[in-house]
Amino acid sequence: MRWRTGGLLLAVVVIVALPCMITRGGSRRSLAAGERVTRSAEVQALVYRIADQTHDSESAIQHLLADDPYGHAEAVAQSAEKTVPGLLDELRHAAADNPPLEEMVEQLSAVENGRLALLNQAVQRYLQHDQAGAEQALRDAGSLFRVDEIANKIAASAQQTLLARREDATRQSDDSRLVLTLTAAAQLLMLMIVVIVSERQIGRRLRAEIRERQAVQRSQMILQAVREPIALLDDHLRTLLVNTAFSELYGVPEESRADYLDDIGQGAWADEVLQQRLQDVLLRDRELWDFELTQRTVDGAERHVVINARRLQQPDSEDPALLLTVSDVTARAMVEQQVKELNHQLEGKVAQISDVNRELEAFSYSVSHDLRAPLRHITAFAQKLETHLGEQIDDTARHYLGVIRDASHRMAQLIEDLLVFSRLGRGALRLQAVDMRALVQEVCMLAESEVPERRIIWTIEPLPIVVGDENMLRTVWQNLIGNAVKYTGQREVAHIDVSVRQDAAGDYEFTVADDGAGFDMRYLDKLFGVFQRLHKASEFPGNGIGLANVRRIVMRHGGHVRAEGQPGHGARFHFTLSAIDPPSSGEPT
Repeated sequence: MRWRTGGLLLAVVVIVALPCMITRGGSRRSLAAGERVTRSAEVQALVYRIADQTHDSESAIQHLLADDPYGHAEAVAQSAEKTVPGLLDELRHAAADNPPLEEMVEQLSAVENGRLALLNQAVQRYLQHDQAGAEQALRDAGSLFRVDEIANKIAASAQQTLLARREDATRQSDDSRLVLTLTAAAQLLMLMIVVIVSERQIGRRLRAEIRERQAVQRSQMILQAVREPIALLDDHLRTLLVNTAFSELYGVPEESRADYLDDIGQGAWADEVLQQRLQDVLLRDRELWDFELTQRTVDGAERHVVINARRLQQPDSEDPALLLTVSDVTARAMVEQQVKELNHQLEGKVAQISDVNRELEAFSYSVSHDLRAPLRHITAFAQKLETHLGEQIDDTARHYLGVIRDASHRMAQLIEDLLVFSRLGRGALRLQAVDMRALVQEVCMLAESEVPERRIIWTIEPLPIVVGDENMLRTVWQNLIGNAVKYTGQREVAHIDVSVRQDAAGDYEFTVADDGAGFDMRYLDKLFGVFQRLHKASEFPGNGIGLANVRRIVMRHGGHVRAEGQPGHGARFHFTLSAIDPPSSGEPT
């Protein structure tokens, strides 16, 4: 805008002010040249007039001396003395702009004054009847003061100056015409530029107006197509504009104007708190966010709505406007209510399950604890019975007593494992930084020392430091690595791999893989159950509670366990732990 204004002002200066200045300058120069030409012509005329006056005076004196006077001859003879000084003054003024000519005028003035003095002397002697003296004065005037020579020089110089000044005036006129021609061409060019630029600006403005109208039309189309009710209100909460959704929901015509908000929708907007909040938005420019309201609309349905409002400044008015948007959240409110009810029911179920779990844990602990004493009695009395019989015992009785002792030992181990399982669910976690590599190496050395006759090839990747209960995590590794050692017992050379990776969520996933007996994936759901076994006890000893302990420990650490296997081709057990930075102090929490 500033650039266009500056360009327009420059065009005005070029088109109007510059030609005026040039014309005025040319006119002044032309007038000055004309004045100089006129002065040169005046110099010639004055020189000739002075010479003529002098000659007329001499001629009149000659007639008087020749006794051949004519009428007024005596007055003519004396007139030069009166008129010539004034003509000389005019001549000096006319020659003031030409110093060489001015010097010759001064010479002419001196000569003319001398000659006029002698002519006056001749007239006086004539009047005194001194004929001889008058004639002598007349002859002296002609011989001593030669006015014609100086007058001719002045006239010739004035003529040369006149010609030069005329040539200069002609050049000035030609230059003025050229300047005026160029100025006219510049004016025409600038006018063409102004017209072209104006046309372009008008075209741009028209295109901008068209784009603006199209944008307004698109905005109106979008506004009417939006399924969220929208209304524009003035500072008195009267409607200026409503969209189709607002019109349909509250029964207001789309062309509605100047309807008060609290009269719309059969009192749907009559809430006093809402009215006050909307007034605050208008007066204090405070935005209204997510104001929840229950309205009964024109269709008779009760709706839960969320209202937002903000103040806008109208482009064609100093009064503010209020933009009001309405979101129908009735379905969401119903879903939230259902979710609340379901959460309440779920909390009750969780509380019931927690009570049942606590009762089951207490029961298993109590049962396991109470079963220890009878088992000890059975084992002890079986031993006493064998001792009491001594040499009288036969092979059958010895076999029966051995079966009783073995069953008692297995039962005691089951009870011990069940107590461990129960404690894993009840004990508090002692979280601390745990070096998983050191823990795995410790467990591997212990497992290998129990089967010194076997050859096992270990592959252990670098393992991270995690946050967890060290004793519980040791139990996890003891069960997984112990199972890998146990189920590769039929291999001449066993291969056991321990690795780790980070999953998409950033958690650590540890893996223990072996090339042992494996398992059938059809029975995967039984793998982590208590006392669930997929192999015969005669093939691989155990009581089926180790993997249940692994699952419970990992779940208490916020992870999960999974397994993959194939009969005769080994198994892979995976468990995850959160990748939490360990405490800097290393103290248990």
